[in-house]
Amino acid sequence: MLLTLLSFSLTALAQQKVTGKVKDSSGEPVIGASVVVKGNNTMGTITDFDGNFMLDVPTKSVLVISYIGYVTQEVPTAGKKSLEIILKEDTKTLDEVVVVGFGTQKKSDLVDAISMATAKELEAMGVKAKGYASNAANFEDTAKVVEEIHKDFGRIDILVNNAGITRDGLMMRMSEQQWDMVINVNLKSAFNFIHACTPIMMRQKAGSIINMASVVGVHGNAGQANYAASKAGMIALAKSIAQELGSRGIRANAIAPGFILTDMTAALSDEVRAEWAKKIPLRRGGTPEDVANIATFLASDMSSYVSGQVIQVDGGMNM
Repeated sequence: MLLTLLSFSLTALAQQKVTGKVKDSSGEPVIGASVVVKGNNTMGTITDFDGNFMLDVPTKSVLVISYIGYVTQEVPTAGKKSLEIILKEDTKTLDEVVVVGFGTQKKSDLVDAISMATAKELEAMGVKAKGYASNAANFEDTAKVVEEIHKDFGRIDILVNNAGITRDGLMMRMSEQQWDMVINVNLKSAFNFIHACTPIMMRQKAGSIINMASVVGVHGNAGQANYAASKAGMIALAKSIAQELGSRGIRANAIAPGFILTDMTAALSDEVRAEWAKKIPLRRGGTPEDVANIATFLASDMSSYVSGQVIQVDGGMNM
């Protein structure tokens, strides 16, 4: 009986390394596509700037590959060490592109419904809005898009570094790609945009830089070493820029949200959310508006004498 149980345990834990490349129908690499093991969202990665990925998965797994504007595909890994995946474009028509996010976007004019809704909301308020597509983690792409924005609007007053992903895992199981992707998207993107905006703000002798960090970057969190390191880096980056550019009228701060109620946290069970609430003195999770209000404060003249600070938006969870 002991030998049988041991054999079963080893089989259940058996893993294989799978590499692959994700392309579109024209053969172009799809950058930032999500690749996760079906039924286990904690095992996953995203494609790099050449559309490549590498992942340790249990044997006989099924990979789920998804990306905005494409049909989600499921690919079995049994007996395969290398995969080439062609994503089919979604046949749904898109309205005219107005706003495109600054995350790891494929170099096309695809835009999601949230971006279009944001653009319409801004236009309804009489605000001039224009969208720009770029890969925030790419130094040259960022420099080009900042140059284009400055050319179109004449100035850049506020920079919010908000690009972010998670690829959680215990250190002993974390792959180099998991580490690199989180650091590149979360931290390097902030460096790229600050580097590109600094000369413009220095000439203006004014500007507000806001880094979206996390309480995890302040206190750490088991199973999120890469994410915590990236967010701690954003905090240190904001403090350093505040000291370096303060004499030029440029402020830099960081926001560290705690447990925020989003679509992702809504997927948690009521019991888990209740346990979180017990740890928070205000006895509730935060809302996106709670974070946005702090960002508005830091972006406006109301915070003209606030720089180099980390504001934790966590209901008092960490004091």
